[in-house]
Amino acid sequence: MSTTANARNAGGTGASRFRRALLRLRVHLDALFAQPRLYLQGAIWRVRGLKLRSRHRFSALIGHSPRAYDLWMASREPERLAAIALTAVDAPPIAIVIDCRAAADGLVETLASIAHLQGETPQIAILGVSDASAGMHHHLPDLQALSAWVSNQTSDAWILPLCAGDLLAPCALSAYRKHIACDVAAKVFYADDDLLTADGKRAQPHFKPTWDPELYRHFDYLTGSALFACDPAMIGEDWPRRSFDLSHPPVHVPHVLHHRRKRPAPVRPAAPLIPPDLPHVSVIVPTRDHVDLLRTCIVGLDATRYPSFDVTIVDNDSSDPETVAYLKGLRAKGIRVETYAGPFNYAAMHNAVVPSLAGPLVCLLNNDIEVIDPDWLMIMATAAMRDDVGAVGARLLYPDRTIQHAGIVIGVGGGAGHAHRMQRDDECGYFGRAHLPQHISAVTAACMLLRKDRFKAVGGFDAENFTVAFNDVDLCLKLNARGWQSFYEARACLIHHESKSRGLDNDPLKRARFAGELAALKRIWATDCRHDPYHHPELSQFGEQFVVRL
Repeated sequence: MSTTANARNAGGTGASRFRRALLRLRVHLDALFAQPRLYLQGAIWRVRGLKLRSRHRFSALIGHSPRAYDLWMASREPERLAAIALTAVDAPPIAIVIDCRAAADGLVETLASIAHLQGETPQIAILGVSDASAGMHHHLPDLQALSAWVSNQTSDAWILPLCAGDLLAPCALSAYRKHIACDVAAKVFYADDDLLTADGKRAQPHFKPTWDPELYRHFDYLTGSALFACDPAMIGEDWPRRSFDLSHPPVHVPHVLHHRRKRPAPVRPAAPLIPPDLPHVSVIVPTRDHVDLLRTCIVGLDATRYPSFDVTIVDNDSSDPETVAYLKGLRAKGIRVETYAGPFNYAAMHNAVVPSLAGPLVCLLNNDIEVIDPDWLMIMATAAMRDDVGAVGARLLYPDRTIQHAGIVIGVGGGAGHAHRMQRDDECGYFGRAHLPQHISAVTAACMLLRKDRFKAVGGFDAENFTVAFNDVDLCLKLNARGWQSFYEARACLIHHESKSRGLDNDPLKRARFAGELAALKRIWATDCRHDPYHHPELSQFGEQFVVRL
């Protein structure tokens, strides 16, 4: 390379570094001006050497900057896409179908992006256009013509549908080909996408989870950003959504390959259809003192609509006279009250009681849970009876109506964290995920429903390694490994007055115990290095709200 070329390359690198540095500064300024107190607190933690706590704080603050995605594109995307572009893989031909039936605006831009694809010149068909004089592409006036054209393909018909105005990343076909070669049984491959603003700027990235048919029922995250093996017989009015062959799970291509003008929005579902023969449920409530919390919980259970359930209270050395009297009154009403003496061990106290419970379904319920919807248990039981489901968790809110639990993400802070925590419940948040039923890696035992036989099949809670924290995560991961996937049922909603009975882990002994349980979780399940399939590697691992990784 000549000296001039070297200088030009170095200058370009320097300019890129300067742009990234400027973007990073602006992102931090956005965070500082939006939440000055929280930002300064995070900075103080950083100076004090509390790096993990600081990263959690800054992850949420800078991730909500309107320039966060710009910084991600400048700093992380080039290397990821370059690795794809360097991968040469043989695969069947891919044809691109551009749908102009709604409007042809942006067709020229779509064709231009296809012209810049790396590695090949694909076949192009334009649906909804009958004027063949517009160019050398196939022009198909309607779906019948499209079906006939697909039938005439000489090999497997791999179709990449686009809407006019949508753009493809230059390495899009290379990325899809690489995944086709790795999973020859799959019929559908889908990628991440973002939106194009009116001035052509990329925004609102959707970093997607692994394939989840339950989430797909409420949120179409395939159509418009997927490649699929097309059967002409499946081409119908709802093109291309009804043309996907979902007999084999679609495969996620975790790269932003599609830049779109619009995309389907998530739809909050109505209440599920409740079967008439729901089984008996045994509810187990651990408690210690704090009679006000327990009373609220019991009042909520009294108001719960469910065909048949019983309640067992497990008392861990309550000494408050009012609590003791209240427990005596519950016994007189026929409610079972068991005593568990000694240091608090959430896992052990449940393991001791669950085998004697009457119901085929067991509901683990904290004493600081407040019932606000009498149908919550029927909704959760409907999910728990599915063959593929292990533990079912509910949407839990703090008293101020921000989200406390909407599922658990593995890997947050090296361990696990609650998804969407502190998001206002009336906000859409990250593509409405907090309000959509979906499979997930784990759910909290603060309100968990599962089959008793499956609890016993995996050995119940690990009372040796997880006395207080992460026992629910460990249980869910054991169930998942047996093919009983955790399930987040957003339509069951309750209030959680978190840790008011037991207290927070803020004294030296509790912090030491928590550190030991976190270390056990990392050792047993490698949560500090494994990727949660229902999350995304380009979403931050240092925050519980879904924001871009920086």
